[in-house]
Amino acid sequence: MPDFTLRKTAVFIEEIHHDGGPEPAIPRRRGAVAALVRNPFADGYVNDLQSAMDDLKPLGLMMTERLIDAMGGADGIDGYGKAAMAGEAGELEHTALWHVPGGYAMRARLGEARAIVPSSMKQGGPGTRIDVPLGHINAAYVRSHFDGMEVGLPDGPRADELLFILAMSRGGRIHDRMGGLTVDDVKGEDGLR
Repeated sequence: MPDFTLRKTAVFIEEIHHDGGPEPAIPRRRGAVAALVRNPFADGYVNDLQSAMDDLKPLGLMMTERLIDAMGGADGIDGYGKAAMAGEAGELEHTALWHVPGGYAMRARLGEARAIVPSSMKQGGPGTRIDVPLGHINAAYVRSHFDGMEVGLPDGPRADELLFILAMSRGGRIHDRMGGLTVDDVKGEDGLR
């Protein structure tokens, strides 16, 4: 069993009151939780990585709970995304370990979440930032929820670490007016519309 020792977590919350236009009735809230863990696959090539995703499921569930609490509860959370970053001794494929533990933890906890969880991955060192894509939880074509949240930590990932991130939002972009599928029109049958 690989050792993904947790070094640090951090939670970020944003409340957006306007974006140059009128103030909305309710501010938009975006949040992210980040975790720095030891990368047990750093400094070498390992052929079978996929089984290690199961070892990260408890971390995904813990991070999901922390973020939902920071967001003030699950009610109204209608956007999500995830990201991962490998330090320089890791490889980009190590970030793919986060697909199942991060995505499925949020989907399980948020209930009827049918859309794919948008994701981004990269390599970088301490202080490197990553844009975590956000999309609607039930319908990927809801344009008002196409967004991103920049996240990073000043002291990680170190060369032998992985940075895992989950993000959630409540409401679409402030002043969205690009048309397309609206939240009221979501059927939630196939994760697209």
